[in-house]
Amino acid sequence: MQLSKDFLWGGATADFQCEGGYDEGGRGLTTHDYETDGNQENPRGITYRMPDGTIGKARSSFFFADPLPEGAVPCFLDGEYYPSLKAVDHYHHWREDLELLAGMGMNVYRFSICWSRVFPTGFEDEPNEAGLAFYEGIIDYCIELGMQPLVTIHHDELPVVLAEKLDGWSSRETIEHYLRYCKALFERFGGKVKYWLTFNEINAVRGYASCGTHNSDNNTHYNAVHNMFLGSARAVKLGHEMMPGSMFGTMYAFSAFYPATCKPEDVFAQMQKRRQSFYYIDTMARGHYPAFAQEMWREKGVELRWEEGDEETLAAGPLDFVSISYYRSNTICVGHPRAKEVMGGDGNPYLPNTPWGWPIDPLGLRYVLNELADRYEKPAFVVENGMGAIDEADENGYVEDDYRIEYLRDHFKCMMQAILEDGVNCFGYTMWGPFDLVSLSTGEMAKRYGFIYVDMDDKGNGTLRRTKKKSYDWMKHVIETQGACLWEE
Repeated sequence: MQLSKDFLWGGATADFQCEGGYDEGGRGLTTHDYETDGNQENPRGITYRMPDGTIGKARSSFFFADPLPEGAVPCFLDGEYYPSLKAVDHYHHWREDLELLAGMGMNVYRFSICWSRVFPTGFEDEPNEAGLAFYEGIIDYCIELGMQPLVTIHHDELPVVLAEKLDGWSSRETIEHYLRYCKALFERFGGKVKYWLTFNEINAVRGYASCGTHNSDNNTHYNAVHNMFLGSARAVKLGHEMMPGSMFGTMYAFSAFYPATCKPEDVFAQMQKRRQSFYYIDTMARGHYPAFAQEMWREKGVELRWEEGDEETLAAGPLDFVSISYYRSNTICVGHPRAKEVMGGDGNPYLPNTPWGWPIDPLGLRYVLNELADRYEKPAFVVENGMGAIDEADENGYVEDDYRIEYLRDHFKCMMQAILEDGVNCFGYTMWGPFDLVSLSTGEMAKRYGFIYVDMDDKGNGTLRRTKKKSYDWMKHVIETQGACLWEE
């Protein structure tokens, strides 16, 4: 059991969770900058001020962010900590971080470009040169170190000025600003970057960060997503024209879902639940909406705002590959309150959980890779997977993270079985958070994923020193042997 030498092994990050440097290099503010920290008991929020001066905080929890009240303007409040402003200061540590990743033998690095670092408000006619130069440095150093750059163009955030003036992706005008942003990236990096993701977890984002900034009802949401579909299709077409040989995907949150029982009604509920995610992948990978979309719109009260040429636009820009995040599985039964939502479900009594309550299901990764291969017959890429855990570092910053090794070992073996035994065309894997970064769901540093420990606490205190965990050398050996060592342990 050994993967091809061409298999892409790497790590994945998001700019607002690792980069920092929010007030350097001409960067503008983004919709994630106003998110406070939080934890399992106290969810994060986006702080705002109303026209009458009253202040508030809109929930910003995992996948279910609320929009801001009408008339609210995001603002920073004294006494609140905003993790994205500093993150783990990758902005000043990127060379060191990339060297550590390359030292493990990684041959791909997935990172996101901050839209507002390139177009500070989103409305500029010309890109910010300092922003392009910063990412060009990262791309060039990746290539020098033997790592292919995998670029996420839009990772759950908007320049805050654009978000406020246009109400996010609920406006068609946002498409044109997005395409100007894409064109600037393709012109500058087209000869250096082969793999691109137009959006991150497009099937899961809602609320202020990405969709309607002041309204998240189903009609607003699905029309905003329709605009994202059009933007992605046009970006793929433009990218293929400007960069022959480039490959485009979009990332989907793709947990495994099982029926809670073998009761036929539960099995049917599972099928309907799965369609909530297939809706997004079908449209973008095939270039047209699936047949069941009409019934979904009817049930959710959606009146899609079609314009002339939309069908042709979707058909002209299907994805080249399907990429997913996979962290967990859930069960669903008939009548479950989240049976008609993309995310959510119940746990599984046959599975252990992470400290954050996420079921650990390695076989589920093999299951979903086969689902995707059978349905789309396109290459697949696992661009996020990993285990959030509480790491206890010694005085030197070293962590004995055997639990992370066990989690990854089991998932890697199931992924390899999908490729080598089931015939799935999966050509890469990037583990989420190869160095510790700020958690999206809770805004904590306590929820750590990385092979590399970053000395920083939940409030941004610490030396920012990077230290290899036990899993670092273990992962290095996995990559050296293309996974063969997993079957010898």
